Amino acid sequence: MSDTPDHAAWNPKAAEAAAQAHWQSTRAFVVREDDPRPKYYCLSMLPYPSGALHMGHVRNYTIGDVISRHKRMTGHNVLQPMGFDAFGLPAENAAIKHRTAPAKWTRANIEHMRAQLERLGFAYDWTRTFATCDPDYYRWEQLMFTRLMKKGLAYRRNAVVNWDPVDQTVLANEQVIDGRGWRSGALVEKREIPQWFLKITDYAQELLDGLDTLPGWPDAVKTMQRNWIGRSEGLEIRFDVAGHEPLTVFTTRPDTLMGVTYVAVAAEHPLALAAGAKDPAVMAFIDDCRKGGVSEAELETQEKRGIFTGLYAIHPLTGDRVPVWIANFVLMGYGTGAVMAVPGHDERDFEFANKYGLPLKQVIAIDGERWDAGQWQAWYADKTDERLRIVNSGELDGLGHKAAFEALAAKFEASGQGRRRVNFRLRDWGVSRQRYWGCPIPVIYCAGCGAVPVPEDQLPVVLPEDVEFTGTGSPIKSDPQWRKTTCPQCGGAAERETDTFDTFMESSWYYARYTSPGADGLVDARADHWLPVDQYIGGIEHAILHLLYFRFFHKLMRDEGLVHSDEPATNLLCQGMVVADTFYREVPGQPHEWFNPADVDVVRDAKGHATGAVLRADGQPVLIGGVEKMAKSKNNGVDPQLMIDRYGVDTVRLFSMFAAPPELGLEWHEGGVEGMARFLRRLWTQVHRHAADGPAPELDVAALDANQKALRRQLHETIQKVGDDYGRRHTFNTAIAAVMELLNAIAKTDDASPQGRALRQECWEAVVLLLNPITPHTSHALWQVLGHAETTIEDVPFPQADPAALVRDSVTLAVQVNGKLRATLEVAADAAREAIEAQALAEPNVGKFLEGLTVRKVIVVPGKIVNIVAG
Repeated sequence: MSDTPDHAAWNPKAAEAAAQAHWQSTRAFVVREDDPRPKYYCLSMLPYPSGALHMGHVRNYTIGDVISRHKRMTGHNVLQPMGFDAFGLPAENAAIKHRTAPAKWTRANIEHMRAQLERLGFAYDWTRTFATCDPDYYRWEQLMFTRLMKKGLAYRRNAVVNWDPVDQTVLANEQVIDGRGWRSGALVEKREIPQWFLKITDYAQELLDGLDTLPGWPDAVKTMQRNWIGRSEGLEIRFDVAGHEPLTVFTTRPDTLMGVTYVAVAAEHPLALAAGAKDPAVMAFIDDCRKGGVSEAELETQEKRGIFTGLYAIHPLTGDRVPVWIANFVLMGYGTGAVMAVPGHDERDFEFANKYGLPLKQVIAIDGERWDAGQWQAWYADKTDERLRIVNSGELDGLGHKAAFEALAAKFEASGQGRRRVNFRLRDWGVSRQRYWGCPIPVIYCAGCGAVPVPEDQLPVVLPEDVEFTGTGSPIKSDPQWRKTTCPQCGGAAERETDTFDTFMESSWYYARYTSPGADGLVDARADHWLPVDQYIGGIEHAILHLLYFRFFHKLMRDEGLVHSDEPATNLLCQGMVVADTFYREVPGQPHEWFNPADVDVVRDAKGHATGAVLRADGQPVLIGGVEKMAKSKNNGVDPQLMIDRYGVDTVRLFSMFAAPPELGLEWHEGGVEGMARFLRRLWTQVHRHAADGPAPELDVAALDANQKALRRQLHETIQKVGDDYGRRHTFNTAIAAVMELLNAIAKTDDASPQGRALRQECWEAVVLLLNPITPHTSHALWQVLGHAETTIEDVPFPQADPAALVRDSVTLAVQVNGKLRATLEVAADAAREAIEAQALAEPNVGKFLEGLTVRKVIVVPGKIVNIVAG
């Protein structure tokens, strides 16, 4: 079955073609649930089909492939699938640019990216692949949504959004730049429109508590999710307003209630609108607030502005009148749309009060410290400081935060003026998007019956793909043939929902669909075999939204009886970014002209850092910019295909794993890639040279001499280390470094004896197996060169260290005199302490530093050091 090239010259392309043909013909990575081996589900976040892989993809997917291949070699039935996150705004933008339909552009890119992934030799079970724009996929998402509607977990309400009046669409916060639409440049408006939501807030506490059950997730990710969920305990307090409905505020600091000098409401609050109806200036301010974005980040940084409504709220403790202001930093969609302002102890409230001449009142003090602008913020923030006392607050004076909280809670609950409440920063997940290229929301609107879920037997609601797309409006909104239908309840005329789902919907459950290809439902019983995912891999930038929705959707499926675990993934690895040098020339009066690293010849120092560069096209110097994330804006992205064509797949994979640990950023430079190519060429040559001498004899471990034992010990120490680096630590760079050291040791051995050849055979076989997860094409070929033409390396177990080989006959000890290294000592592994002391004192260099001194103590740390204390 040998399909290895019959010559010893290193030919990466031939080795790749041979290995991949073998994997395809044997269906090597197709998995079954009835396999008796323990399951292992390794999953990398699916890519958006932008048209071409970038180095971030290569690194991410190589990490997953290394883990998957290693687990297979350690006796696991490994599922490693791949698919495409195909819906979304980028396809619409590309369609406008290329004057094509989003579907056509997307599917062409999927085919191209799949070919690239196959070229990289990833061990995927391609029988399970799908694109999220396939109706056979999103049908089940629509089914889930209709069931959530019936349970009250999916609902429709008005929400304030970023509205682009030119493109006639809702914009995400990141698409609003300096208050304008990122594509049209139009001033963005805050507009209240009907939106569909999922009640993720019903799961807020469980999502928070579940983080404590995920020791295999990075602490940074869990901290970000905890902060995003934002659990807080406080009081909901009612402020009466003469002639109007009361307004309610939530506060975690009711102990500062006597410091309230004004109340601020959102521009969309009923009190604001009531005031605007009577005062044109107030209405003009409300209209002005509707411009700009709605993100919290924008609210924090924008200038604080407001207007007095002319209304007063009644302070619930004193009965005093408190002015009600409209403030642009309060959003209707957050909390109750109203806040009680304590400018004496809150930075934002202080900034607003200072601007509009509103009073400040101190209600927190620390004995012996003066209240001033340098203190109020710190006092307010640290409510756990036991020195804090309430002042200027009547019956609350002298109490600490907790005591005052309890006193007010009891008072307001008794009077009906307030209540205890646990609040969350987390808001319900808005899943509506006013875009075309997405999964249609399966809802029908009837004048008599209202919003009706599409019956299950009428799913999927298929998105038409053969459309003309201009970017202004949605083709399904303007297509009456698609939009008009009949009500499934009364049979009357009705219309379909023309909003589509947020693409986070598709990426929140794709991992589960991989487990159940072809299932008549979201998943079937096979899901319980594979879930939860054993190892999930993706960027830290997805720490909050995707990973939170991913966890939420799993709990929804669990509560529908579809899966029977609480969390979707046991372990999470967040890989670092790929960064590269940037090169440019200054152009007078214009932005810098940036040049791709592939077009530049670089001079590097001993550490590989660029010290000079010239543009290859004209031989003239270019300036060296910083090392930055690969991006189009700096033209420093490196085309993986170019590197693969030049150096081979395994070289690119090897460099991606060697340059840095997975969690850290990887600095790309071609010199490092060339170094990996030299390493593989050297390995290839030495294995062929060894094999050319014919079959090696059987190894007789008992007959090994001291040098042979030392080499075999290093071999098995390397096996032990690499296995741990792959399996437990995921430090692939140190695993490769250990194999490189072993290769150097083998190369220095010119032992031509039968046992020397037998030992080298063991070494080469181990090296090829140890590298197999990272360089599978090279390992596939060299395994056959080593005499295994009738077996395939994919079915060979990972090497196991021989405990007997790890035993050392002797050890090397450092000898110190008064803490300074003066000699090294080779002693028998079982040498007695007295013998070690005597040998150390007999060392000539030790004696030199003991001249004129008295040895007071000799400390022997077995296997490590001898420290002689003298004076």
